[in-house]
Amino acid sequence: MKELSEQLKELSNKAFIRPSSSPWGALVLFVKKKDGSFWMCIDYRELNKLTVKNCYPLPRIDDLIDQLQGSSVYSKNELLGLSPTEDRSDGEVPRE
Repeated sequence: MKELSEQLKELSNKAFIRPSSSPWGALVLFVKKKDGSFWMCIDYRELNKLTVKNCYPLPRIDDLIDQLQGSSVYSKNELLGLSPTEDRSDGEVPRE
């Protein structure tokens, strides 16, 4: 338990982690190294089983750049990939 609190303080000070009120969590294990210190391992397998996978692949950057070729001024909607009839006044990018 002492090792856990030390590593959590260290990671928090480096801003790698932050406090969370999420109901989701992952199992934390410590593996002893050859030099006697501990290595913190986080088991995300159960959390990964519950994660909804994105079924659409990310667009290729060269295809996105090809769409903008020949233009010198871009609207916010063009940069967000929206059609001219769609308006996102709240600034949010729509999720499919």
